[in-house]
Amino acid sequence: MPGLNLTREEARARAALLHVDSYDIELDLTRGDRVFGTTTTVRFSAPAGASTFIDAVTDAVHSVTLNGTALDPAAVSDGVRIALPGLAEHNELRIVADAPYMNTGEGLHRFVDPVDGETYLYTQFEVPDARRVFPVFEQPDLKAAFRFTVTAPGHWDVVSNSPTPVPVRTGGGSARWEFEPTQRMSSYVTALIAGPYRAVRSELTSSDGRTIPLGVFARKSIMEHLDAENVFALTRQGFEFFEEQFGTPYPFPKYDQLFVPEFNAGAMENAGAVTFLETYVFRSKVTDAMVERRAITILHELAHMWFGDLVTMRWWNDLWLNESFAEFMSTLAAAENTEFTQAWTTFSSMEKSWAYRQDQLPSTHPIVAEIKDLEDVQVNFDGITYAKGASVLRQLVAWVGQEEFMAGVRAYFGKHAWSNTELPDLMAELEAASGRDLASWSRQWLETAGVNKLVPDLTVDEDGAIASFAILQSAPADYPTIRPHRLAVGLYDLDGAGKLVRVHREELDVAGPRTEVPGLVGRARPALVLLNDDDLAYAKIRLDPHSLTAARTHLKDFAESLPRTLVWGAAWDAARDAETAARDYVDLVLDNIAHESDSSVVLVLLRQLNTVLDYYVAPADRRPIARAAAQSLWDLAEAAPAGSDSQLQFAKAFSLRSRTAEQLDVVAGLYSGDRVLPGLAVDADLRWELLTALVCGGRAGQPEINAELARDNTANGQLAAELAKAAIPTLEAKQAAWDAVVAGGALSNTQQRSAITGFARVHEASLLEPFAARYFESVRRVWDSKSHEIAQQIVVGLFPLAQTSADTLARTDRFLDSLGEDSPALRRLVVESRDGIVRALAAQAADVEAPAPRRETVPAGSPGA
Repeated sequence: MPGLNLTREEARARAALLHVDSYDIELDLTRGDRVFGTTTTVRFSAPAGASTFIDAVTDAVHSVTLNGTALDPAAVSDGVRIALPGLAEHNELRIVADAPYMNTGEGLHRFVDPVDGETYLYTQFEVPDARRVFPVFEQPDLKAAFRFTVTAPGHWDVVSNSPTPVPVRTGGGSARWEFEPTQRMSSYVTALIAGPYRAVRSELTSSDGRTIPLGVFARKSIMEHLDAENVFALTRQGFEFFEEQFGTPYPFPKYDQLFVPEFNAGAMENAGAVTFLETYVFRSKVTDAMVERRAITILHELAHMWFGDLVTMRWWNDLWLNESFAEFMSTLAAAENTEFTQAWTTFSSMEKSWAYRQDQLPSTHPIVAEIKDLEDVQVNFDGITYAKGASVLRQLVAWVGQEEFMAGVRAYFGKHAWSNTELPDLMAELEAASGRDLASWSRQWLETAGVNKLVPDLTVDEDGAIASFAILQSAPADYPTIRPHRLAVGLYDLDGAGKLVRVHREELDVAGPRTEVPGLVGRARPALVLLNDDDLAYAKIRLDPHSLTAARTHLKDFAESLPRTLVWGAAWDAARDAETAARDYVDLVLDNIAHESDSSVVLVLLRQLNTVLDYYVAPADRRPIARAAAQSLWDLAEAAPAGSDSQLQFAKAFSLRSRTAEQLDVVAGLYSGDRVLPGLAVDADLRWELLTALVCGGRAGQPEINAELARDNTANGQLAAELAKAAIPTLEAKQAAWDAVVAGGALSNTQQRSAITGFARVHEASLLEPFAARYFESVRRVWDSKSHEIAQQIVVGLFPLAQTSADTLARTDRFLDSLGEDSPALRRLVVESRDGIVRALAAQAADVEAPAPRRETVPAGSPGA
């Protein structure tokens, strides 16, 4: 990564110097499998005599011509930047170069489909990777019009931001696509997708009467699995909602959505040409949580067409606003204009738990983060930027009112369309629309870090009525800000049907360490008091002892999903903060999860259960508790309705946690078909999960992996085989996976991710002990030599978290000391991983104080016996 960085000061200086008019970009994709030709003509203005540079990550630079004068490529290009001395007032720059295809999901990614041998390409430019495809002033505030001309094999489809033109045949089986110039946009939202993709097409009518062509694309070998009509339906619902809320018609001439292979993120908001993670094309039965996640992602990227693409942040310190706004609006649109009416429950369970976790790391930062350079922003796609920011926007909406908030947003789009903005530009419009002074709110919420905790303080008189009620607010010592909150307090009681229902709601402003709630005084004490009912505020909550007892008994009896999810969240926070015993959380989940109606909540609870079982339960009791938990998961799978979402989730969770011979017998039976769980479809993806469980348990190995791959020699199958191979429980297999990831360079981004996941899949953590020291010996070299995406995967994925010990902490601290203040992005990633061990050790200590494990006795003859 040396040389690839760009500082904010460099970007500010260059933005003050230049106005960029246009780019003409000619790409030749017929030059083989290693490099492609890239010829770029840039027109821009600058003060006469000034000097600057253009970003260009190249394999070779053949010529550089500035205003008709040839510059020596060897003198002005270092493979990352090209120096531009002696500028004129009006400039034309032409650069002819070769650029490398990537297999890291950055720049122009090249993938060969194992099914038919066809080649598929797509670009991924956020944050700084348009420069890997064409020379560009790579910063969001230097917008321009982009005209792409592409030469490619004639049987391909080529998609970009502008509508796809009719290709002109050029001979030799090739063709040429000449796109019209785009509107003025930032380079990171330009795009090129090329290959023999297949498409389903439709259209809609925009609010201004235009016909907007729609396309949904995927590789031809997976096209049979693409449910394009569902994608179109969600897109139409999103268009309807956003155009009304934003008061601005969709800004681009068409809207294509492309599912592409080996994608690093969920999706990318390229203007009019959104790319998505290909696993959103469901070839096997997936959970309802995955279906909902795809819907939210579709709406998230569509929201970006306005917030991000039409109006763009000036620099990456406002990345949070870009992503938080899309996150908030996608959930709002899902809840109010699609079938996913429970979207705020999912948001509370998934996004907010992510935010709370991130906000309690040593690396936490204000929502408005200080982004000094590109390395800063690349590690800042985190739970603060997305989830906390969206949570705080929801709080802001509660604070100013939804109609007032949207009125301010409409004024913002009307005033700043096609330009770059900063946070004060939006806040000014929200203040004008709401009449609220938001300066203090912004300082407390956006410019400080940390999460507050809210606790009820109540007394009850002899008649059972609430005599006093107050909300106590605290903050961590390192981040002591006490913030204002707009929230509700819900009172819940059991109705005649045994359901826990809300009988009263009190909405109020909370400020300071103690806020009295006089509206609750005199009311009969209910079974349960819930702070932050409806989840308007961003704060951790706790239950009073009486309510906690009711929650443990009646968690499954909540009539609505959101309050139940808030109680789930409070229980998880308490276990994670070592305030309650980890084994109690295991019991709470396994005793109540069968009654959970929201698929995404079940998914999150099962992930949290894995964390608790693997890291938080006291080591001396971990084996019997984990063994019994696996038995409970199988019992849940057997008891779940046939073919239900819960049955699928519990069966997968059981296979992941199967350890004993009897449990592995069940997995083997499901895999072979000798054991049938009525309604459970053992399809291609589930077969791989079952096989990998058998591999981890020593019941299968490379021959069985090879046989399954021969049965499923697809992109998905190859990734699953890579994971299973790395999961073989031998030192030799782990060493081979380590070498392929750390020393090798042949694995693509997704192959590497699979290998890392498989490497970490062990029943006995001691198998990975030899690699703990090697991690700290290798990580700096990895960071300095590999691309950001590849390096970050390794730094985070191979951290020796399985060696949860004081010794690992000491090794980590010695490494951090040796790193000093150099490479702050690497330091941050390692510090965050270190925190996982600190928390695990604290949770284990709290669990030691707990009673003996309740679940250690397994009935004879059961899979866990």
